[in-house]
Amino acid sequence: MAALAEVELLNKYGLHQRPAMKVIETASKFASDIYLIKGDQRCNAKSIIDVIMLAAEKGTRLQVEAEGADADKAIASMVELFRNKFFLNED
Repeated sequence: MAALAEVELLNKYGLHQRPAMKVIETASKFASDIYLIKGDQRCNAKSIIDVIMLAAEKGTRLQVEAEGADADKAIASMVELFRNKFFLNED
């Protein structure tokens, strides 16, 4: 099963190391393959190098794609993470 959602980077500094680690921690909880897509870049959401290489700044819109048995739950968790600014206090 595959699932897809759009998210926006709302946090002050974009997808730097700390939020990237939150993405990886969240994605790694699921068996599904999870990808972040920015334009023509598609990265593995479980890889720190891939996520950092997106160089996504505040306001960037990303597609989150998940493929696997728990894809819907994975997408819901990723959307919640982005909506809540990775649960980090950066402001």
